[in-house]
Amino acid sequence: MYKSQQVIYLSGGCFWGVEAYISRLKGVNQTEVGYANGKTHDPTYESVCTGKTGHSECVKVTYNPEIISLEEILEEYFKIIDPYSMNKQGNDVGTQYKTGIYWQEPSQRSTVVKFLNRKQKEANKKIVVEAHEIFGFYSAEEYHQKYLEKNPQGYCHVDLNQINDEEFDHLTTQEYQITQLALTEPPFSGKYDNFFEEGIYVDVVNGEVLFTSKDKFDSGCGWPAFSKPVNDDEIIKHRDFSYGMVRTEVRSKISNSHLGHEFNDGPNGSKRYCINSAALRFIPKKDLKKEGYEEYANLFD
Repeated sequence: MYKSQQVIYLSGGCFWGVEAYISRLKGVNQTEVGYANGKTHDPTYESVCTGKTGHSECVKVTYNPEIISLEEILEEYFKIIDPYSMNKQGNDVGTQYKTGIYWQEPSQRSTVVKFLNRKQKEANKKIVVEAHEIFGFYSAEEYHQKYLEKNPQGYCHVDLNQINDEEFDHLTTQEYQITQLALTEPPFSGKYDNFFEEGIYVDVVNGEVLFTSKDKFDSGCGWPAFSKPVNDDEIIKHRDFSYGMVRTEVRSKISNSHLGHEFNDGPNGSKRYCINSAALRFIPKKDLKKEGYEEYANLFD
């Protein structure tokens, strides 16, 4: 069963920086940049930059409301925009750089309106952030997606250091990118791909127990494969439409770490949980007691 997830659309200047910032929020599962609310069909970056199509550069944000609320996302959004500036954010000038919050579900309307009303009461200038239902969103060209991950030195008008990432200080760069930004390690590169020692696999972020070696098998796919998790309640699943595919994304429940994807081609009709090595930490059978996981030792008797 898929856990609840919701979508909100945010415009706030160049979408490269807005996407990079919002994607780092805990509870945000997916981000996609595109062009919103314009007058033409199938806009291109070049046509939008003319200012004649009416589109704004926009980020589609898919989030888990059980982990992060819409109001919390909007608070973070307000940290990276100038809500009093019309059609200008940082050095970006033009109607395509307007600020706006666009909801997909009618139930989100009241949250957005109440949030903006509260912000206006606290302000001494008029807030010019648009707020209405989304009425058109076209995905931007592939080179714009996750642009600042592909081009770390690329232009960004947003201060990406505003997010407190202390809870991730123990992660390597790759572990952070995979668990928090939903990237994927290259096939056959992970340390647990061709690895079958007895033990358990825990979430690299918080140590949550996810899989055991008893359910691991060699799928030949290039990533560690498991037929099932230790406990279905420790896993959450989402539909993933990225890269032009329809897949089932797998995340850990407590930390919301991106783990990999679920497929239906496991052994004997089972599932195949295709998991990034960098999302996992292996604890061998002999170290379970020392590491505080003694209760799992009987799995290997």
